[in-house]
Amino acid sequence: MSATKRPSPGTVMNIHEYQAKALLRSHGIPVSDGRVVLRAEDAKTAAGELDGPIWVVKSQIHAGGRGKGKFTEPEAGEKGGVRITRSVGEAAAEAAKMLGRTLVTLQTGTAGKQVNRVYIEDGSDIARELYLALLIDRKTSRVSFVSSTEGGMSIEDVAHDTPEKILTFDIDPATGIQPFHGRRVAFGLGLEGKQVKQCVELIGKLYRLFMERDAEMIEINPLVVTTDGDLKCLDAKMGFDNNALYRQPDIMALRDETEEDPKELAASKFDLNYIALDGEIGCMVNGAGLAMATMDIIKLFGAEPANFLDVGGGATKEKVTEAFKIITSDPNVKGILVNIFGGIMRCDIIAEGIIAAVKEVGLQVPLVVRLEGTNVDLGKKIIAESGLNVIAADDLSDAAKKIVKAVRG
Repeated sequence: MSATKRPSPGTVMNIHEYQAKALLRSHGIPVSDGRVVLRAEDAKTAAGELDGPIWVVKSQIHAGGRGKGKFTEPEAGEKGGVRITRSVGEAAAEAAKMLGRTLVTLQTGTAGKQVNRVYIEDGSDIARELYLALLIDRKTSRVSFVSSTEGGMSIEDVAHDTPEKILTFDIDPATGIQPFHGRRVAFGLGLEGKQVKQCVELIGKLYRLFMERDAEMIEINPLVVTTDGDLKCLDAKMGFDNNALYRQPDIMALRDETEEDPKELAASKFDLNYIALDGEIGCMVNGAGLAMATMDIIKLFGAEPANFLDVGGGATKEKVTEAFKIITSDPNVKGILVNIFGGIMRCDIIAEGIIAAVKEVGLQVPLVVRLEGTNVDLGKKIIAESGLNVIAADDLSDAAKKIVKAVRG
C-alpha cells in the first residue's frame, strides 16, 4: 500500500520505538544512540558503530512487555525481547537470534508477533527510573501529562496499587505549555538541581512535538536519571491521530503494515471502520452507535461478536462487498449478522453488496439480515429473490436471537 493510505478511521497509527526515538532526537530530546537492523548480516556492522561498552538489543514490535516476553522458537534462546550484551559480537548474535522469531508478550496474545527488526543502542548507567506520558484526556479534550516516580513498570499496575504516586494535569489550550508545567512535573518526580531545568525543557519540547505531529499518545517509560544526573528517554511509544495523517506525510511513511491485522489492513483500503475481536459472530452495521448496540445485544443473548464493522453512511456496493469478504475471511466467524438502519445508507445498496460478496466468496455460515429505513422494501425484495439462504429478522432483538440460535443451537 502507498504511504498515502491511512489506518482505519477512528484508530491510532502506532510506530516502532526506534522511529519514536528518531522523532524525539529531531526535536532535541535526549535519547541513546542506536541503529535499526532488518537483516542478521547487518547486525555486527550496526553494533560496531556504537561506542559501548554495553549494547542493548531490543525487538521491535507494536506491543509492550517485550523484556518479559518469551520467544516461541528454541533457537531464539530463553531470554526475552530486550537483551543486554557486552560486546559487538554478542550484540550481533542476539540480534540474529531474534530476527524472524515470534515474540509473545502480555499484549500480543498467545499468537505473538514476528520480530522483523531489532534496535541496537548504547547502554545507559541508570540512577532512577521514572514515568512520563502525554495523551488526550477524553473528558476535557485537552492534552494531559501523566508522570510518576514508578518508572520501568506498567502504569496500570501503579494506578491500581499506588495511585497516589501518579501526577496528572491538563494543559489549557488558551495558554499552551508554560515553564511552571515543567517545574510541576520536576518537583512531583523529586528532581533537583540541573534536572529541574532539563525537565522544564523536556516538557516543553514534548508538548510541541505532540501538537505539531498530531499525536494521540507519547509514553516515555522509563524516563531515566543517569548516574551523571541527566535526564534521558530510555524507551518511547507513540501513537498518532489517523484522521490528521493527511497533513503528516512523513509520519504516515513510518507505518509498518506487517504489525497490523491483515483484515484491519484490508478494511483501511476501503475506509471501513473495522476492529477484529475474539468472538464467533461477524457483524456488518452502518453507524458506530448501532454497531456498539449490535455487539452488546449479541453478548446479551449469550454469544460474542467477532468484530466491530461500520460500513458508514455513504457506502457503495463495492464497499459493502469488501466488508462482507473481510468478515468471511475470519476463520473464527461461525455466523454473520447484518444490521442496517438505512438513512443516508440505502438498504438496496447493502442488499446488492451482500449478494455480490456471497456470489464471489460463497456462504458457508448462517446469515441473518435485518434491514430498516430507506428503500427497505426494495432491499428485502432483492435478497428474497436472490436465492440465498438468508434468515430475515424483524428487529434488532429478533436478529440477535436468530443468529445466536443458528450458531449455538
